[in-house]
Formats: sequence, C-alpha cells, structure tokens
Amino acid sequence: MSEIEVAGGRKIILPMSRAVEISMRSLKIRFGRSLITTSGVVLAIAFLMSVWSSNEIISSLRNVNKSEINLLLQKKGVETGLTDGGSAEAKARLQEEESKQMWLIGLSLLVCVVGIANAMLMSVTERYREIGTMKCLGALDSFIVKLFLLESTFQGVAGTSAGIIIGFLLTLALALLDYGGFVIDHFPTAGILRSAFYALIAGTVLSLIGAMLPAYRAAKMEPVEAMRSDT
Repeated sequence: MSEIEVAGGRKIILPMSRAVEISMRSLKIRFGRSLITTSGVVLAIAFLMSVWSSNEIISSLRNVNKSEINLLLQKKGVETGLTDGGSAEAKARLQEEESKQMWLIGLSLLVCVVGIANAMLMSVTERYREIGTMKCLGALDSFIVKLFLLESTFQGVAGTSAGIIIGFLLTLALALLDYGGFVIDHFPTAGILRSAFYALIAGTVLSLIGAMLPAYRAAKMEPVEAMRSDT
C-alpha cells in the first residue's frame, strides 16, 4: 500500500496494484529502452547459466567414471579421475579453472549492474516532468521509489528468465555435440534446476541493486525543479 498526500493534509491510500499498473504502463511506453536494459540482464545471466550448467553436466559425467566417457572428457581437456582422489596437479588445475570462471562471472554481473543503473538513470532524466507532476499531486517519496524498483524488478525477472533459457539451451546443445547421448543418460536435473533458481535470484537482486540509486534520486527530486526542466 502507498500513500498520497492531498490538500488539507488528508492522505489517500493507493493499493499495490496501482503501483504495478503504473510501472507496467511506463515499461510499455519506453519499450525500446526497456529492451536495451533487459538485454544486458539476458546476456549476463545467459553466461552465468551457461557456466553453471556446463559445470553440472561435466560433473555428472565425471562422476560416472566410465572409460568411454572419461575419454570424451579428456579430449575436451576436462580432468578425470578426481572422484578417486586424483593427482594434486590435476586438482590444482581444476581449482585454477574454477577461479577464472568466477572472475569472468563476477565481471559480467558487474557490467550488468552498471548497465541497469545507467539505463534507469536515463529513465529518471527523461521523466523529470512526469515525476514532478506526481510529486505536485502529492506522491510521497516512498511511492516514487516503489515505482522505479517495480520497473526494474519486472525487467530483471523477464531478462533473467530469458537468459536462463538461452544459456541452458546453448550449453545443452554444445554438450550433446561433444558427449552425445551420455548427456541425456546422466542428465543432472537437480543440479540444473538448482542453478536456474540461483540465477533467477541473482538476476532479480542485481536488477534491484542497479535501480536503487536512480530510484533514490527520483524520490529526492524537487517538484518545482522537475517541472521547470526542458527534458
């Protein structure tokens, strides 16, 4: 629920559904910019899901510990025999590879946050008059913040969902080409679902983080200055 102050100090309670409706309408009006913002989330989460899915599939195949599967894994440069202890050198190489993946994932997610924040700041700039009008009509700071966070959440969920699907499908296709039917026979369903869940949370949280500064800036905008803007 959100409150709007009107003349005489009286307050009108706005339901959450009204804030959702306004946010959805804003996204439709700025569909092109929304696609640009969402595309950044899609690419970052697709990469994240691709790495996690690949790790789950390879780990599942490695745990089978069959000579035929191990041969295919070794041809692709994947360390095998780790379930039986493995050499210290092999484990060191595996840890080094995982560290590189974590750095790449971290950088891609950082770029995602920066892209979202930049797009939302541009949205604030374009909507000076709209924000000023709402504040002149009595919209509280909390209501303005809620609008921007809702917009970012919708974009984050949509982009993250698309990124999860794209990342998984690309990884599955490549795995089928590399390892054939063994991928289906030993498919890590639980691991893939867990990775998708974590990716969904990560994408949504990153979208909210990226929108916090723009939302705060919009909420603290002075109504008179916003109405005078020529933007």
